[in-house]
Amino acid sequence: MSYTKDIEAVASVVKSNKTWSAINPESAVRMRLQNRFNTHLDIAKYNAKIMRDDMAAYDKDSSQYTQSLGCWHGFIGQQKLISIKKHFGSTKRRYLYLSGWMVAALRSEFGPLPDQSMHEKTTVADLIRELYTFLKQADAWELNHLFRSLDEARAKGDSKAEAELVSKIDNFETHVVPIIADIDAGFGNAEATYLMAKQMIEAGACCIQIENQVSDEKQCGHQDGKVTVPHADFLAKINAVRYAFLELGIDDGVIVARTDSLGAGLTKQIAVTNEPGDLGDQYNSFLDGDYITSADEIQNGDVVIKSQGKLLKPKRLASGLFCFKEGSGIDRVVLDCITSLQNGADLLWIETEKPHVGQIAEMVNRIREVVPDAKLVYNNSPSFNWTLNFRQQVFDAWQAEGKDVSAYDRAKLMSADYDSSELAQLADEWTRNFQRDAAREAGIFHHLITLPTYHTAALSTDNLAKGYFGDEGMLAYVAGVQRKEIRQGIATVKHQDMAGSNIGDDHKEYFAGEAALKAGGKDNTMGQFENV
Repeated sequence: MSYTKDIEAVASVVKSNKTWSAINPESAVRMRLQNRFNTHLDIAKYNAKIMRDDMAAYDKDSSQYTQSLGCWHGFIGQQKLISIKKHFGSTKRRYLYLSGWMVAALRSEFGPLPDQSMHEKTTVADLIRELYTFLKQADAWELNHLFRSLDEARAKGDSKAEAELVSKIDNFETHVVPIIADIDAGFGNAEATYLMAKQMIEAGACCIQIENQVSDEKQCGHQDGKVTVPHADFLAKINAVRYAFLELGIDDGVIVARTDSLGAGLTKQIAVTNEPGDLGDQYNSFLDGDYITSADEIQNGDVVIKSQGKLLKPKRLASGLFCFKEGSGIDRVVLDCITSLQNGADLLWIETEKPHVGQIAEMVNRIREVVPDAKLVYNNSPSFNWTLNFRQQVFDAWQAEGKDVSAYDRAKLMSADYDSSELAQLADEWTRNFQRDAAREAGIFHHLITLPTYHTAALSTDNLAKGYFGDEGMLAYVAGVQRKEIRQGIATVKHQDMAGSNIGDDHKEYFAGEAALKAGGKDNTMGQFENV
C-alpha cells in the first residue's frame, strides 16, 4: 500500500471527469482504505491464507501457536481486537472463535437455549457477518484517527510527523482476523450442512469446525448423553463443507474435525460394512454386546451383526441407541482423528473432560504415528474447574514422587485456605504454562476459550449492579468503570467516537464541505476526555 501513489491514481481518475471537481482524491482514498474488504468472501479468502501460513509456521516451530477467545457480539469481538493491537502491537496469530454454545444461549430468538442445535440455523452466519462488520468498523475508526492526526501535522507544518503518519497508514494492520466458526453437527443431513457452510463462508468464515455427534441428538461437549455417528456419515459432511468452500472460490478453506468420542458412550446406528476390517467394521468393533453361537439366543427385536468373524448381539437401550464398550473412548478418538485427516479435514478437535497435557499427548502421539503433521484446535473450556484440576494434578505428581502430601485434602483443594500454599502456587504456574506446554508436547496449534466473554459480561455486570444499586451509588460506575477506562486508555470512554461520530463528521465534510453540520463541535461532551 502507498497512500501517496493511491492519491495520485485517484486524482487522475477525478481529473479525467470534468464534472467531478468537488471530489477530493485524498478523501476518496481515505474512504477506500477504511473499507479494504469489498465483500465478506474477500475476508474469507484473505484469512484462509493467514491460517494456512500460521499452520505452516507452527509445523516448523511449536512455539508459534495461535489463540482466540469466543465472542457473542460484534462489539465484543471488536473491542477484543482493539485491545490486542493496543497491548501487543499486532493481531498476528490471534483469532476469534464463534461458539455454538453462545449462539444458543445468547443469540436465539427463542431466548436462552441449551447447546443442542435448537437455535435458528441462520444465526451463526448472522453473527459471523456481524463480527466482521464491527472489525471493519474498527479499521475505519483507527484509520480515521490517523487521518485526523495527519491533517493536524500538515496544519502545523510538521513534516517529520506527517511522514511518520503516512508510514503508519501505509503499514496499517487490519483488525479483520480469522474466525473459527462452529457449525455444530451440521444442522441436519449433508445437504443441510453444505447450505449452512455456504452461508457461513459468504459471511466471511475461512474456517469451519464440525463435530461427529448425531445432528438431532447433539449435546454440549461437556454434558452427558452424547451420541456419535459412523465415520461415513461424518465424512460426507466434511465433503459437504469442502464443496462449499470450493464452490465459493475459497480453495484453501480450513476444516476442523471435532470428535466427541472420548465422552460419548452411544451411537445411533450400526455402521455399514462390506468386508472384515473396513471402516464400518472397525466402528462396529467398539460396540458393547454379547457374542452368540445359536439363534436360540436371539430375542424378539434383537439386532445381530457379524463382527470380527463372529455373531455379535449389540447392547441396545430402550431409546434404540447402541452402547459402546467401556474404556474404548481413546481408541475411538484416535480412529476418528486419523480417518478425518485422511479424508479432507485439516485440523482436529478432541473434546476432553479435563485440561491435562499428558492425556492429550497420549492420543496425539498415536495419531501422529499415522499422520505426522496432525494438529489440534483445543477447547480451554470454562466447563473445567481449572483451579481444582491443576491443584489435583500437582497433588498426584507429588504423591507419585513420594513427596509428603498429608497437609492437603485432595477433594477440597479448591478451598481458599490453600491459595498461598506451595501446591497452589505451582498449580498456578502449570496453568500459566498450559498453552505453551500443550503446543509443544501435545500438538495443539490453536488454543481457544469457547465462552469467556459470556462470563466476563456476567461478572462485570454483577460488580456494577452491586455497587450502583447499593451504598456506592454513582461512584460504582465512576470508580469501577469510567476512571479505569480513562487511565487504561480504553477506546470506549469516548463512546460517540467509537460508534462512528467522527467518521460521520468527516464524511459530511467530504460531501458538503464547509456547509456540513457536524457533531464534533465545542458542545460535544467527548471533549472532556481529551488529553487524559
